Amino acid sequence: MSHKTIPTISSGTPGPLGVLHLPRLWQKMSLGAADKLADGYRNCGPGYDMMVLDALGVDRDALVAFVTEKKPTYIEFEKFFAENATQLNQTAVSQLNAAIAGYQHKDETRQEILSACGLPDGKPTDAVNLNNLDDWQAFHAAEIA
Repeated sequence: MSHKTIPTISSGTPGPLGVLHLPRLWQKMSLGAADKLADGYRNCGPGYDMMVLDALGVDRDALVAFVTEKKPTYIEFEKFFAENATQLNQTAVSQLNAAIAGYQHKDETRQEILSACGLPDGKPTDAVNLNNLDDWQAFHAAEIA
C-alpha cells in the first residue's frame, strides 16, 4: 500500500501566473495521478478546483489527462494551463481570486472545522483559512500524532 498524502498547499497561494488555488490544484492532481492523494480529498472536484477551471476556461478532462500522463512539475503544469486556458486574462484572474478569497463556508461546515481543531466558533470565517486549519489538523493526525 502506498503512503497517502494530505495536500497542504493553501488555496490562498498563487503561482507565477497569479492564480490563487492553482498550486494546490496541481498538488492534489499530481498526488491523485500517483495514487497518493489522501482519502477524503478529490483529485479535481467541485468547489475551488472547478471554480478555477471554469473561470479561466480550461477543460477538466484535458488537464486530468495531461497530469496523469506527464506527471508535470508545477511550472510545466502552469505552462500547460496557460496554453490551454481560453479566458486567462488579468480581469478573469482578479475576479477569480476575489471569489476564492471571499468564499464562505456554510455555518455548519465552519463550526465542524473549528470544533475539530479545538477552537471556539468564530474566526476565521473564510473558506481558505478554514480549509487550511482542516488540512493542518488532518496532516497532524495522519503524520505526527
